[in-house]
Amino acid sequence: MASTLELKTYLPPETKQLVQSIARQQQMSEAAWLRRLIDGALQTAGVTSATPSEGPIEHAKRATRLMIRLRQEDQLLLQARATGRGMPMATYASMLLRAHLRDLAPLPTQELAVLKRAIAELGGIGRNLNQIARVANQSGRANGPGQQELLALLRACQALRDHVKALLRANLASWESGHAHAHS
Repeated sequence: MASTLELKTYLPPETKQLVQSIARQQQMSEAAWLRRLIDGALQTAGVTSATPSEGPIEHAKRATRLMIRLRQEDQLLLQARATGRGMPMATYASMLLRAHLRDLAPLPTQELAVLKRAIAELGGIGRNLNQIARVANQSGRANGPGQQELLALLRACQALRDHVKALLRANLASWESGHAHAHS
């Protein structure tokens, strides 16, 4: 692993508590969360890293350390899955084990971001429909979209619903089955 340097900052207690809470919700250490935030800001600014990131180096205290041996092909699969979820291998393996033991299906950050965008889109559609309904109620007639436009809006809502359902199904299946079905 490439050498790394430490970056420090001081925060008010309230901000520190918020960071701890968000990192905990995303099932990662504060250091991993901060590194992901910095990487995202650098990408937004158009700056790319000179060396590929292998994921955040985590110094968070854990209750127990578990050492395991993996076959090389399993390690490659683990690395691919962890990279696909934007996580270090150890964090992904820990989340996978925790999900299995506690019968959970956690949503990683990327999938959660897609769901939040979808919810925002649905909120915008709902506000538009409320505005149309308000005008129709006040004037006694609807001066808005016709039947074709409303049917198109309904189709868009149904497509968004189906997309969110598929995302949730894929997330659940990925935590339950891994790559086992691809090799059978």
